[in-house]
Amino acid sequence: MAVNVEQLSRRVRAVALDQGKSVAGALQHVLDEGFENSVIEAPQEDSLRSYLEEQVSGFSFLQKYLDDESLEEVWINEPGVIHYAKGGQHFRELVSFSAAQLKSLVDRMIRPSGRRLDRTTPYIDAQLTSGFRLHAVIPDITRDHLSLNIRKFLNKPLTLESLIGYGVLSMAQAQFLVDEMRVGSNVLISGATQAGKTTLLSALLNSLPETERVISVEDTFELKCTLPDVVAMQTRPQSIEGKGEIDLRRLIRETLRMRPTRLVVGEVRGAEALDMLIALNSGIPGMCTIHANSASEGLQKLSTLPLLAGSNISREFLESVIRSSMDLFVHCRRLSDGSRRIDQIMRVTRSGPLALEAVKV
Repeated sequence: MAVNVEQLSRRVRAVALDQGKSVAGALQHVLDEGFENSVIEAPQEDSLRSYLEEQVSGFSFLQKYLDDESLEEVWINEPGVIHYAKGGQHFRELVSFSAAQLKSLVDRMIRPSGRRLDRTTPYIDAQLTSGFRLHAVIPDITRDHLSLNIRKFLNKPLTLESLIGYGVLSMAQAQFLVDEMRVGSNVLISGATQAGKTTLLSALLNSLPETERVISVEDTFELKCTLPDVVAMQTRPQSIEGKGEIDLRRLIRETLRMRPTRLVVGEVRGAEALDMLIALNSGIPGMCTIHANSASEGLQKLSTLPLLAGSNISREFLESVIRSSMDLFVHCRRLSDGSRRIDQIMRVTRSGPLALEAVKV
């Protein structure tokens, strides 16, 4: 009798969880029980064991893409098709999986985060145990199918020396930025999606002295800071009862009670820009990233986002706070071949209209 692989997979998973067995041990246990009177030859058992390892302890049809260190991001728009980015280029492959299998897999991937994906919370940002960032949206927010993106990050962060080797920045630029940070300059890193903002931010953080106490706040954990005195915090969505939400504004205010020598905001995208500027204006050196197409557009966005915090905030007040809080604007650009470059380092002008001026390095 041919083995029913799906039923076998469910039985092996149940035994592995209930009895704390390995996949191989659980499979042997199930076969010893005489699973549905199935007869499995030795060659078939080897391939079946590999399949079950992937199904039970891995992430099924996605596992090989997650294991491939050359891939930058993996995404799914519909059942049966997997897209991925590699070397700055986009690719697609046809893979056999159903909508139900995809939803079941996503639920299993996000379970350790304690977050949920259902009609009450139809979109989610979560960090996988591997450190990768998962984003998913389900219908009826999407038109027809669950949409999944998995952004991959290196477990070992790149150093400034590595980035110099890759041509992201020159040795002179790296030394300039390190010197500025060590005297307390505040740095905003701008760029488009996948321009290398977070990678550069992590590398700059790791160039700081070990005496620094870094407090970072993010929507989902992405920064890789290897300094010995670090507290990383991330936001929390509201519960199904509509309670318990903790946003970036709250986290930034909490950092002020934690004795930071460096405040880091993973990405500024909303009203938390005001809280960050006020914190930096109190004398705490800081760093952040922002989505923008140039350093000047990054400044313009930073001048606009705080207005989301309330109608009683004037532009004159914001210009004064930005001028006294921010120092350097560094812009990262992703080139057509997929490589990244720093193409602007600019400083906030100290007189006249609020603007940036290029720094010669």
